[in-house]
Amino acid sequence: MAFNEMRQFCEALERTGDLVRIKKEVDWELEAAAISRRSLETIGPATLFEKIKDYPPGYRILGGVQATYRRVAVSLGMPPDSPIPAIYREYEEREQTPVKPVIVKTGPCKENIMVGKDVDLFSFPAPLIHDGDGGRYMGTWDVVINQDPDSGWTNWGMYRFMIYNRDSLTGDPSFASQLGFIFKEKFIPKKKSMPVAIVIGADPLCHMVATAGYGIGVDEVDYAGALRKEPVELVKAETSNLLVPARAEIVVEGEILPDVIAAEGPFGEYPGYRTGKSRTGLVCKVKAVTYRSNPILTMISLGVPLDDSSVAAALTASISLKRRLKRPGIPVTNVYAPAEGVTHLVVVGVKSGGRNVAKQIADIITARRAAMNKIVVVDEDVDVFNMMQVIHALSVKCHPLRGIILDEVPAGKANELTPCYSLEERTHKTGGLAIFDATWPPEWPKETLPIKSSFSDIYPAEIKEKVLRNWKEYGLK
Repeated sequence: MAFNEMRQFCEALERTGDLVRIKKEVDWELEAAAISRRSLETIGPATLFEKIKDYPPGYRILGGVQATYRRVAVSLGMPPDSPIPAIYREYEEREQTPVKPVIVKTGPCKENIMVGKDVDLFSFPAPLIHDGDGGRYMGTWDVVINQDPDSGWTNWGMYRFMIYNRDSLTGDPSFASQLGFIFKEKFIPKKKSMPVAIVIGADPLCHMVATAGYGIGVDEVDYAGALRKEPVELVKAETSNLLVPARAEIVVEGEILPDVIAAEGPFGEYPGYRTGKSRTGLVCKVKAVTYRSNPILTMISLGVPLDDSSVAAALTASISLKRRLKRPGIPVTNVYAPAEGVTHLVVVGVKSGGRNVAKQIADIITARRAAMNKIVVVDEDVDVFNMMQVIHALSVKCHPLRGIILDEVPAGKANELTPCYSLEERTHKTGGLAIFDATWPPEWPKETLPIKSSFSDIYPAEIKEKVLRNWKEYGLK
């Protein structure tokens, strides 16, 4: 059974020991985020802060809600100690069967409504997350909804939004994002404002699909239904025709203005460093806020992995890349972007490799993944999810001259938040790409390939069967 709301999910995480309720009063200004960050860095539990300084009883902040694969497993209804490959298989399997949402007349997200002049974003305990941030962030672990006015396609994405004043937010969606693309192509030329809904505290799988790389024209809500194995309940927004999750904690309804910009950031970014400065952001004029009584504001205390962003982005990027690499016929076995690599590193397993295959893989990946600048390609005998095997293959199968392919990233194509790039490279969005080809060259005769000295490869079948059969009798677990 799917979790219909964030509150149910919190109760489930509490039962598995993956969430702690903090009843002592904490300050929204840095303290709550610092506690959450420390918990993330020690692989500790999600933190639900139940008493926030300056705010009424019942107003809460939730940090780290999906910051480990244990919590992702729970969100999918799997045992919390499920192995990472099993989680990936389950996620990928469920994605094959999209489930359309159902529209309801009302929902808990409508329990309280602010409209027009009554809107006051400071009524909610939006945290100051990092020392040096440009302001308090209302939206970090959110679902941002907008629509193509011509096709009716509804896009869900995850973008951060900072409080600018009591009824305005500034955000960072780039024009390369799907939200930014629709805004740039369909609204700015007509000098029209674009309706958006910033959803905070939906059910966990709605947030997960908001991080994913589905194609233009694909409704992410259908894939949230696929992961849930049942439809998402949607309700019409108060001030637009957008449909929003009916059981969300907070829904901020507004319009992104076509002719106004304002400062946004800086912010402690997802690669684990603050490399950027204050920039000009899009301005969202807020028209209404609907929210549940005793609302929970979900937050990412973004930084070095693991956190919600690195785990979700790793999972969704890996599965998305696998789909894209298979389309042109690359013999992919599996794809894994380790969460620790914050989508800058990806491991691709193939049935047969070589330099040409590695370069083809790199071309496809970098066409849409500017941050992914370190690509490791391994043979099918290497489990991409097993870093011991990956590092071993990289160490002994990647030739130090032929196996490392270096390339320049053209201006405008690199990720400006990547810390290893110089200030000039970040400014011009240029940089480098490294491909580590840890596969056997296809021109090598099979009989000349070295034999892997592993249990699976170097022992006869009868010995392996005997060892496995008697494993417990040996006193081993």
